[in-house]
Amino acid sequence: MNQEQEQRGAVIAEARRWIGTPYHHAADVRGAGIDCGMLIVRVFVDTGLCASFDPRPYTPDWHLHRSEERYLGFVFDRCCEVEDPQAGDIVVFRYGRCYSHGGIITLPRPLTFVHAYLPARCVVEEALAQNLDLSSPKRKLKFFSYWRVSHP
Repeated sequence: MNQEQEQRGAVIAEARRWIGTPYHHAADVRGAGIDCGMLIVRVFVDTGLCASFDPRPYTPDWHLHRSEERYLGFVFDRCCEVEDPQAGDIVVFRYGRCYSHGGIITLPRPLTFVHAYLPARCVVEEALAQNLDLSSPKRKLKFFSYWRVSHP
């Protein structure tokens, strides 16, 4: 197994450790609360792939009132958009005026991912096809990979 495969496996394992953690806006404590953005941050920081950073504070409805791609900002800074995602990559969804929800892909086909999802009230792993809201064409999903850019 090469280094990238090991890292992708570590990302998936870490994301799955959060399953069942209650959804809580801007939190990042396993078992107590987390939101989708902080889940991605915690997974990539806790696996040692990214230096620690904190995108907070942000309001729960920032994506409804602004066009600034704040959510994608911290993804863009560390990842590259890809067309054909692999396990361990990131999927993001458009809500409101910009991209504001995301998760970590655990299986590319059928697309399955771990995300902190407010309607589920916790972190779940699910196939995209089973989620009628997120699989809607209006969500205009995009994929990003940590492994397609060079890191120091």
